[in-house]
Amino acid sequence: MTPERRLPCRCRRLLLLAAVIACSVPAGGAAASAVETLGIRHGKLKHNSTTRQHGGGVARSRLASCNMFQGSWVYDESLPMYDTAGCPFVEPEFDCQKYGRPDKQYLKYRWRPASCELPRFNGVDFLSKWRGKKILFVGDSISLNQWESLACMLHAAAPASRTTYTRSTPLSTVTFQDYGLSVAYYRSTYLVDIVEESVGRVLKLDSISGDAWLGSDMLIFNTWHWWTHTGRDQPWDYVQDGGQVMKDMDRITAFSKGMSTWARWVDSNVDTSKTRVYFQGISPTHYNGAEWGEGSRSCAQQTQPVAGSAYPSGPVPAQSAVRGALAGMSKPVFLLDITLLSQLRRDGHPSTYSGAHPGNDCSHWCLAGVPDAWNQILYASLF
Repeated sequence: MTPERRLPCRCRRLLLLAAVIACSVPAGGAAASAVETLGIRHGKLKHNSTTRQHGGGVARSRLASCNMFQGSWVYDESLPMYDTAGCPFVEPEFDCQKYGRPDKQYLKYRWRPASCELPRFNGVDFLSKWRGKKILFVGDSISLNQWESLACMLHAAAPASRTTYTRSTPLSTVTFQDYGLSVAYYRSTYLVDIVEESVGRVLKLDSISGDAWLGSDMLIFNTWHWWTHTGRDQPWDYVQDGGQVMKDMDRITAFSKGMSTWARWVDSNVDTSKTRVYFQGISPTHYNGAEWGEGSRSCAQQTQPVAGSAYPSGPVPAQSAVRGALAGMSKPVFLLDITLLSQLRRDGHPSTYSGAHPGNDCSHWCLAGVPDAWNQILYASLF
């Protein structure tokens, strides 16, 4: 029996809600509990056998009951959806073509779920449906990756739309003025607080100062990579768990506690009848070729995805902490479970073709590239 089946009924439903994106509650719609969103009200969409991946209109082929995160990557000559040379929002560290990556095949892969077809991303439709709204990504540089991807996808779809662009810390924003839509990124590497105290910098596992995140119509959260940083790359000196301050602790345990704090913060502070909330999921790295059967190789010089629909080394341990936090929530939060589909893309990283990230970068993602698929799934979830 799997751990999910041993959970109480309500928790199993919440876990399923997180694993399979709920597609029936629009932002600003009537409030509904997580169970209601998952249950009877969450009816299946009728299958339209004539709808194609690249056809007009909305691909509604079993989207409501589809697991969008199980599938495989297929070659698609129509990709990419944008050229970074024409997108003013891309960081140098993600612009692999600009910094000399010689191959282009990695730009041509589309994610195809096993049980449905995703609608092709329609940027004008996205801009129109979210006219006058605010979308905010909150997290580390993986959130930055996805934010810049979405901004480029929308810019390519409506190149004549006037935009304003502000890049600063912690908040950066692209506003599509003709639609009144702002798409912003707020840098918060841990989501929970780091506070300067007399002993030094303290990572507080039970504290979140998130007032700046409120007031958005869509929130997409992310955290994970910084939880594993040590030494000079670690931006804190002590970690506090309740009343106990210590020099260090098991990082998965710390992450799990931080995720639980975030979940309580959302439950207490976010009105999900007005704000649609996502957690991005765990973005994998590809530094160790043994994970996919290639010994000491890394992401460098990789030009193709891992074949098939399963990753040899299995799930990332932090995934269970994410699912556990979501399962205990009283409000609907939707999991963009990007881990498996991203694990298969060993070829999607900047490696040495990064203008602002020294060494071999197997953590972030080239743009155009893998984060575009994350945003296609985000788009599909809105129907």
